Amino acid sequence: MKARVKWTEGRQFVAESGSGHSVVIDGPPDHGGRNTGPRPMEMLLMGMGSCTAFDILNILDKARANVTDCVAELDAERADEVPAVFTKIHVHFVVTGRALKEKQVQRAVELSAEKYCSASIMLVNGGVEITHSFEIIEA
Repeated sequence: MKARVKWTEGRQFVAESGSGHSVVIDGPPDHGGRNTGPRPMEMLLMGMGSCTAFDILNILDKARANVTDCVAELDAERADEVPAVFTKIHVHFVVTGRALKEKQVQRAVELSAEKYCSASIMLVNGGVEITHSFEIIEA
């Protein structure tokens, strides 16, 4: 896997993935940025959220669950000192579908957290406390 991050101006960068997709990353004005994109640590958090949601959708799809929507809401805490690493992250999944089974969704969340989500497992191995919850909404 490869990526390229190019400084453009101030504290703005354009990051390009190995698959050819680009995203603007920027800092706040009080740090020299123009607020034109997410912060680097926000990108990390969003990446983790999309990684685990991706897993959950794959697992539920293989179980033939009728999912119509899946949202991962993340709430993170960071250390007060530099480096301001993540110390805690809570992920709440809102899974919408038809006749979804609570045990199936719970198992998908557990499998993602314990076996499949490379991003969250890497963060846990680095000392971040990650917790999960979910709710099911009938479509």
